[in-house]
This record gives sequence, C-alpha cells and structure tokens, in this order.
Amino acid sequence: MGELPLSLAVNGREYEFNDRLVSYSSIKGTDNGVVPSALGSVAVVGLGYVGLPTVVEFHAKGVDVIGVDTSQERLRTILDGEVELAESDREALRHGLGKGGIRLTSDSASLGEAEAIVVCVPTPVREDGTPDLAALRAACADVAGHARPGQTVILTSTTYVGTTRELLVEPLRSRGLVPGQDVHVAFSAERIDPGNPDHRQQDTPRVVGGVTERCSVLAAEVINQVTGSVFLVSSPEAAELTKLYENIFRAVTLALANEFAEVCRELELDPIEVTLAAGTKPYGFLGGFPGPGVGGHCIPCDPYYLLWQLRGQGRSAPLLEQVMRVIRDRPQQVVTRVAELLKEAEIGVERARVLVVGVSYKAGVADLRESPALPILAGLADLGAEIGYYDPLVPRVRLPDGTELTSRESPASGQWDLVLVHTPHPGFDYRWVGRFPLVLDATYRFDHAPHRRLV
Repeated sequence: MGELPLSLAVNGREYEFNDRLVSYSSIKGTDNGVVPSALGSVAVVGLGYVGLPTVVEFHAKGVDVIGVDTSQERLRTILDGEVELAESDREALRHGLGKGGIRLTSDSASLGEAEAIVVCVPTPVREDGTPDLAALRAACADVAGHARPGQTVILTSTTYVGTTRELLVEPLRSRGLVPGQDVHVAFSAERIDPGNPDHRQQDTPRVVGGVTERCSVLAAEVINQVTGSVFLVSSPEAAELTKLYENIFRAVTLALANEFAEVCRELELDPIEVTLAAGTKPYGFLGGFPGPGVGGHCIPCDPYYLLWQLRGQGRSAPLLEQVMRVIRDRPQQVVTRVAELLKEAEIGVERARVLVVGVSYKAGVADLRESPALPILAGLADLGAEIGYYDPLVPRVRLPDGTELTSRESPASGQWDLVLVHTPHPGFDYRWVGRFPLVLDATYRFDHAPHRRLV
C-alpha cells in the first residue's frame, strides 16, 4: 500500500502511524493496482439515527441515494420531515426527495441497482445483555441475496468480531460471489454524534477494514465521500474490534467519572472543577463528566457484544464486566439519592411528588434509547412516589412496565417536593427550577438553582 508517513495532521490533530495503520489519502491515486471509479449511486440500509444522516451526506456529495428501510412508518415519518436532523440537513433531505436525488423504499430488491451498499441497522441488546441480532441478520441476508457483481458492500453497524465474514462474506460465497473479485466487502463502523454540531460526519475520521486489499481501497473510496479522513486496517475483524474498543473506553471513563463524583461529594468538592483542572494536563488524561447514567445506542449496549462473544469462547473480561455493572446500577443510585434527600427533608418518598426535568439520554435530541431517565422514573414509582416529567422534545414516554407518561405542560406551577434535573435541553428556559426548595442536579452543571444538591 505504499510508503507510510510517520505522522499525518487531520482536522488539526496529529496522527502517528506504524505499519499497521494506513491513511487512505497516502495511497489514493498511487499505483496500488486499484483504480476506483466515481461513485454514482449508493443504497443505505436502515434509516435511523445513523442511516438517515448518511443518506444526506452522500447526497450532498452528488451521489444518488436509495434509502431502504423495512418500516413503512419510518418511511412516512421521513417523508413528512419529522426527523431528528439539524435544520440544514432537513432542508437537504427535502431537496433530495423533491428533486429525485434521494429515493426511499422498503423493497430490498432495489439494492441491486446501486454501485455500493452501506448497512446502518441498529444492533441493540436484550434485557439480559445478550445481543439482539434480528435486524442485523435480516439486513445482511437481504444484502447478500440481492448483491450483484461489481458492488461494494460496507457494514457500519457496531457488532461482534467476525460479523462481516459470517453474515456477508459466507452468504455471498454461497451465491458464487467471491469477495475481492466479484464483490468487495468491508467493515467501517459509523462515528456519528447525534445533536452535536461540533462533531460533523464529514470532519470525523473513519476506519475501514476490507476482506482483501482491493476491498479496503474500494470501500475507503465510498466512505471517503462522507468524510475527508479514512484509515485502513488489515481486516474487517480489526475494524470491528476498533469500534468496540472506542465505546468500551468511553464506558470505562464514564463509569469512573460517576464513581469519582461520589468521592467528591464525600469530600465536599466539585467534581466538575476537579475534572476540568485535571484536563489541563496536555497528556495522559482523558476524562469524562459524571451524570445520571449512560444512555444512547452505543455505550450501554456495544460492550455487551464483546462480553457475549468472549463468554461463548469460555473467556471473560473482568474489568469490563465490572464497568458494565457500574453503568447498569447508576440509575438506581440516583433513585437512592432522591430517597435520601426526601428523608433529610422529612418527606416520605412513598407520598412525595417528584418531577424529572428532561428524559432523553442526551441534551438537544429527542432520543430515548437506553435513557437512564426511564429506570429512574420506574424506580421512583416502585417506591411509591408520584412521578412526573417535563421534556419539550419528548411529549410522551412508556416505562418498562408499560406505564405511559406525558410531559407536563406547566411544570413550574406544580407542587413538587423534589425536582431532579436529568437532561436540560439548550434553548429552553429552566430558571423556574430554582424556585423549588429541593433540587437534585444529576448533570452536575445546572446553574439555575444555587441551592442544588448533587447525586
């Protein structure tokens, strides 16, 4: 793959290399035996929080896009414009749908029309922490069944090591399509940060691991349409484990941040101040901020894919297992803290009125996936508290036991014994929270209640 630079600056960051990692930009246009052609069309399978922004980004680069999703309801929602995108991306989506550059369908037979296929389906876990592979298996079966010679197929869904070979390469071989010759198969995990304009997809480097060198280069050319920085690793398995390691690392830092916050409370110190101070060290420290728990599709779920795979091989990862226990138990710690504060105020939790402010897992998005607010609300209800919530982005929620709650229209006028600040969203006025005498700040950064208490 050519000479390897010792370092490369990407988006202001200096990347150090050895012979195990190659920048695609260092080999693009060189005499490597692979001559990529201009990408004219791509099919994106799965139109959720990853797939839909991917559709928009490909379209912005002049690529015709076929968006494929099995859910007719999801397709209607996208056509109606009721989607979780930045306004500029919504406008780009409307333009693409109106002018014909973006076509939506539930018919997987359309996959054969595209030059490349990118699989972006969710990979959740079940209640017991085992992977729920139904959507992934179905999507890969559709792709393998409709793939044609000359296509490039890229799996981006976070999953266990070996998925690309098991669910794509082998089914394609059974049809007589040899990866690296007839079709080109690779893994390149998504790196999308919903609701964060500072982490745009086109500015975020991606990692590609192909079944062969030719697969890697052609897949990198596809991914290079949505980001300017692509790095190649030796195999799909290396790329798959890279994604797991990224989110496992984040899980460890967040679990430590929450535990450290409790230490700070015992020592009567501010964990945010201490974390920011530690972060002034220019090397060796990569901290995280504490919170009510860890939500979203990635961090609370992805590490279980590795743990599940290791258990199947009779092996374990004790540190990771402990980290995931800490993450799983965090919402109950918040519930316990609520009960402690109510007891200090001589209010029985079984008759207390508790309001949760913000229920999505992340500020600025209406995303309830794995949100700690749901087990927190359920835990408070189990203790007998009268619960309510306010979230201008999430009009209703369903708790694990099936109970449905609706966001309070006028939370400031309620007679709340305790207000739990979980996820305040930018652009909304939360000064009213400070009027209540008992405020528990699970974000550790809420400025509108000087008398706030911390988890």
